Amino acid sequence: MSVFKVEGMSCQHCVQAVTQAVRRVDPAARVTIDLDAGTVHVAGSGSDAAVKAAIDDAGYTVAG
Repeated sequence: MSVFKVEGMSCQHCVQAVTQAVRRVDPAARVTIDLDAGTVHVAGSGSDAAVKAAIDDAGYTVAG
């Protein structure tokens, strides 16, 4: 499982947008988002680089 610190998420719309972005690059990924912590947990077969790029393309910033 990979954990990403993501800036800019504040609501359920953000959760849906980030989840859909991740699933575009890894359709079978399990995505868990903690809005309070600003983290996205991804369990799947996609590369971390592809997941980060997808989240960035959705308009959110992956820190670190």
